[in-house]
Parts: sequence; structure tokens; C-alpha cells
Amino acid sequence: MRPSIIAHRGASNFAPENTLPAFQLAWEMGADAIETDLHLTKDGIPVLIHDETVNRTTNGRGYVQDFTLAELQMLDAGAKFSAAYSGTGILDLATFLQWAKPKPLKLNLELKNNKIDYPHLEEIAYEYVSAAGMLDRIIFSTFNLDSVKRLGRYREKTEIAMLASRKALDVYALAKELQVHAVHIKHTLMKPALISACHKEKIAVRVFTVNTEAMMLQAFNHHCDVITDKPGTAVRCLGTYIK
Repeated sequence: MRPSIIAHRGASNFAPENTLPAFQLAWEMGADAIETDLHLTKDGIPVLIHDETVNRTTNGRGYVQDFTLAELQMLDAGAKFSAAYSGTGILDLATFLQWAKPKPLKLNLELKNNKIDYPHLEEIAYEYVSAAGMLDRIIFSTFNLDSVKRLGRYREKTEIAMLASRKALDVYALAKELQVHAVHIKHTLMKPALISACHKEKIAVRVFTVNTEAMMLQAFNHHCDVITDKPGTAVRCLGTYIK
């Protein structure tokens, strides 16, 4: 099967991460899927932002969970990346799903609950996706093993993935125990033995964050999907690889 190219927070090397311009650019570059991050607002709305706070990527300060959606949407999530993107806003999940639905894209929704374990985040995200009729196009992923277990109730209806970045973890054993469909591993964990063991159990392996052509080719040689800030480069690299 042809490896998939997943745009990490959109085409985040070229546009502000987790914003509509980054997602649109990833789509235009030929990405197969888009990875994005979910936090919950003060009023319980899933929004697309990586950090627990708005400090790094917006002109605001404070924790996402302390803002309502309306308050977050008043912040500028583009100007810190480039003046050309001034006025770019934070997206809520419903708006993102509406944008993605007519496009043949898969969506990887990473639940950012490894530092703040938001109550009911799994259930809330699932209900949004279900209401949009997109369960067959979604990958739910998280570093939080308790969250992976909670997501288990949806295993028959949508795809569940476990994220791993630490060498100390026995990724294969955990993946089997938790019965996930996929593991998303940091590029430093891209070892033939782990990948082969997962593939034998029909557990997909996706590698993050893969931004050099050499690393892309390594992942493709292992029949792994790549999660990248540079989807256009990955598309070109895959074209060369397949030829």
C-alpha cells in the first residue's frame, strides 16, 4: 500500500500552524491527511491549537481552558508567524470539519490531554465527528495512555492511535495491549524490529515529525506513513520513491 503523507498542523513550515491557511496549503500541496491538535475551551468547545496556552502562537496570554470560544476567536493566531497572516484566527473543531468534509482528506485529531487531562474530551470530540458524518475519515491519537483506553469504546467505529516519543516505552507491547489501530512514533524510534512487529499485527506505523528527504525515504522504505511540516516535499519525495 502506498504510504500516506500527513500534514503536521497543516503545512506548518509555510503558514501558521493549526490555522485555515496552513490546512488549505497542505491540501493544495497534495497531502493525504491533516494532523491537528485539540484542546477544550472554558465553555467546553474543542479548538485547534497545540499548546496548553495561547502564548507562543497568538497575541494573547493564558491557558486555553480559561478562555471561552468567543474570547479565543478575538486573538490573532497568524501575526507571530508572519505579518502576511495577521488577523488569522483560532479554529474550532466544527468549522474545521465543515472545511474538510468536501475534500478527500483523512484527519488526525490529536487530543492534547497529556498535560491537562480535560474531562470528557474523547466523548466530546467523538460526538462532533459523528455529527459531521466523518467517523470513517478520522484518526484519534494521544500520548495519554488513559485516554487511549477511554477511546477504546469507539474502536469499532473509528481509528485509534497511540503516540510515542520515549525509548523507554515498549511501544509494541502497549499497542497490542491497548488494541490500537496504529502507533505514531517519533522519528528516533523508527527501528526495523518495532515496525516489522507492528505490521505483522496489522498495526499501522506513522512517523513524526519527518522533514528531511532522507528521513522521508527511510520511512517509505519501512512502509510507514509520514507526518511532516513539509507536505509538498514529501509528495515530491514519494513520487521519486515510487518511480
